[in-house]
Amino acid sequence: MRKLIIASMAAAAFSLAACSEKAQQETSEAGAAVADDAAAAGDAVAEGAAEAGDKVAAGAADAADATAAAAKDAGNAVEGTVNAAGDAASKAGDKIADETKKAEANDKK
Repeated sequence: MRKLIIASMAAAAFSLAACSEKAQQETSEAGAAVADDAAAAGDAVAEGAAEAGDKVAAGAADAADATAAAAKDAGNAVEGTVNAAGDAASKAGDKIADETKKAEANDKK
């Protein structure tokens, strides 16, 4: 009887070992599949981030160009305003000089 119990225990141990080996294999395969999926997801995220970075860089370049063009236009507008103000001041100075001469001429009469 004792030998029968020992033999049964040995058979059960071998069965558990076989099941355990099969479970380990399946776990290993599942782990590899998860790792592959994670790597693929990581690659997709990296690719998406690279594309987004390229688009941001292109957008920033476009914005910089637009800003430079706007600054140039603003500079031209300021220059035009300054020139117009200078012309107006010059005309006003000429008018004052003419009126002063007329006033002096009237005073001499």
